[in-house]
Amino acid sequence: MQGCGPGGRPLRWTQPLHKQTKEMKLSFVLWLALATPLTLWGQDNTKQLTINQLFELVEANSKSLRAQRSSEEIARQGIQVAKSQKLPDINTSLSTSYIGNALMTNRHFGDAHGLHSPHFGNSFTLEAQQTVYAGGALNTGVRLAEIAARQASAGTKQVREQERFLAIGQYLDIAKIDNQIKVVEKNIELTQHLLDDIKARQAQGMALKNDITRYELQMQNLKLDLTKLHNSRSIFNHQLCNTLNIKDTELVPTEGLTSTRYTDATEPSWQSEAADSAPSMQIARNKIEEAQQNAKMARSKMLPKVAIVAADNFNGPITYELPPINKNINAWYIGIGINYSLSSLFKSNKQLKQAKTAVRLSNEAYDVAAEQVNNQVQQAYTDYQQSYVELETQQKKVELARQNYEVVNDRYLNQLVLVTDMLDASNVRLDAELGEADAQINVAFTYYKLLFTAGKL
Repeated sequence: MQGCGPGGRPLRWTQPLHKQTKEMKLSFVLWLALATPLTLWGQDNTKQLTINQLFELVEANSKSLRAQRSSEEIARQGIQVAKSQKLPDINTSLSTSYIGNALMTNRHFGDAHGLHSPHFGNSFTLEAQQTVYAGGALNTGVRLAEIAARQASAGTKQVREQERFLAIGQYLDIAKIDNQIKVVEKNIELTQHLLDDIKARQAQGMALKNDITRYELQMQNLKLDLTKLHNSRSIFNHQLCNTLNIKDTELVPTEGLTSTRYTDATEPSWQSEAADSAPSMQIARNKIEEAQQNAKMARSKMLPKVAIVAADNFNGPITYELPPINKNINAWYIGIGINYSLSSLFKSNKQLKQAKTAVRLSNEAYDVAAEQVNNQVQQAYTDYQQSYVELETQQKKVELARQNYEVVNDRYLNQLVLVTDMLDASNVRLDAELGEADAQINVAFTYYKLLFTAGKL
């Protein structure tokens, strides 16, 4: 309903001001509810990641590595604990007491009479002992603690290598899938272009409906493969985020993981590196030295212990006199003490024999570890060399498959071959290109596996 205002202009009925205000608030809330999700969806949650950055995240965030570092810190503190055993032992005691009166009787418990005694008693004792010779036990204890620290350090390196290799494997899986996605998307584009050509020919009566159906089926298969690849990428991406202990982010490999040759070092040089750097070899060497030190420790138990001893006693009253004397007395001494356990002659010799057997066992374990590392390095090096042969083969297959596709495509457009031949050529090209994408990443993977096997990752 409307009337006329001044000048004949239409006059519209307006709503009350409080109602307008409510509607404005409601409109703002609706706009905010709609706009907020769009803003969140539009946020960039993608992070480009190089291999160096990947390793830095492993170093900073790995829970396993953090726990192993704590173990290493405890082992280093053990060195100071072992060294402290060389310091003198000092003991002191201080006491006060109430002393009752003494009672004296004859041997038949008769003729009893009391003896008055001072009631306040005090006692102070200070004793010190410095070991000067313990059969080498103290120095051996320090060396055992140092070996334990080196062992913990080797364990940290082993965990670091394992965590890095796990992360680089997931990183390369993502890179491989990214390459496969590019190949499939390119083939979808190529198939769509060919499908448009066939539809145009079918409209002109130069192609059958069945030809279009076959390529539409091919297109659906390609789209399904693309969906599977995206899902696989999401799975590997989630696993890598967990490995790096970061929130879910789309991680994008940025390294040029192509056919670049990573190393030209020979197998003997890799074997030499592995013998020195492989964590398993370092652990095995530490175990040999540990067993040798344990044998020294067992031998030290069969030797005497020599120490400088000193003590001071300040006591009162003097109660060994009757009646007790209400005075203090101070006595001190210093000297050399020798302690030797005779039972070690028939006990420690068996421990020494056991320790010598442990030394032999640790040497045998070292030989086993060396053999395993040697085999692993030889296999990893062979796989690395083979990866280049596989890449060259795949590249040649791609070249031939593309040539074949062009020839078949030209013949199909000239109606010289069937659509099934064209589909076969498309599938051969797709398989060859996917194989090349996998081979490129496999070169990088075999190289990092070689580094991991040699303890250089």
